[in-house]
This record gives sequence, C-alpha cells and structure tokens, in this order.
Amino acid sequence: MTLTELHEVLAWFLVLSNAVVGVWAIAAQRFEPLRVRPLWWTIAVAQSSTFAIAIVGVLIVNRNGVELDSFHALYGFSTIIAVGILYSYRGSPFVKDKLHLLYGVGSLFITGLGIRAMFLGTS
Repeated sequence: MTLTELHEVLAWFLVLSNAVVGVWAIAAQRFEPLRVRPLWWTIAVAQSSTFAIAIVGVLIVNRNGVELDSFHALYGFSTIIAVGILYSYRGSPFVKDKLHLLYGVGSLFITGLGIRAMFLGTS
C-alpha cells in the first residue's frame, strides 16, 4: 500500500468512525444505558485518527513532493485543533452534565471537516 492509498483509507476511517461515535455519544446523552466505557475508547480511536492522517499527509508532501492545496491542509489540520478543543473542555464544570453531547457534536464536526477536506476540489 502506498502512502497515498493509506492516506485515503485513513480519511475514510476518520469520517466514518467519527460519524458513528458522534451519533452514539449524542444518543448516550439522552439514553443513559448507552453511556459505557467502550464509547470513550471508541471516541479516542476515532479522534486519534486525525493525528495519523496528518502524519501520513506530511510524509506524502515531503517524500513525494506533492503540491498541497492550502484549503486541504486547513480543513485537515482543523480536525486536530478540534480534538484539542474538545479535550480542553472535558474538565470544564459547565459541560460536566453535557459531556456526551460535547463529544457527539464535536465528532460530527470532525466528520464534516474530514468530508470537506476529502472532496475539496470536486465541487
């Protein structure tokens, strides 16, 4: 598998996994039985994919000399910033009872950023 193919696979993983955990977390805000530890592990894996895809993207640019679309980089690196913002609010007292909602909406936002980065030049 080439780096470009890996980047594409990771992009689909980022979009699909964050969509799933986003819906799951929002549902968990409403339905307490869905608030299980595997949700947090799944969110961690889904959101960690933002770092993996960025690393592979940087390798592609550096090794293959690919000209990077600046908006692709903007949307791509914005996913990392979104993860950081979500994590920074984790201990905030005003979201204590809305933590599942925060991560649900945040994961769906990351999904949207990923979709936009993937299809930037096709609209």
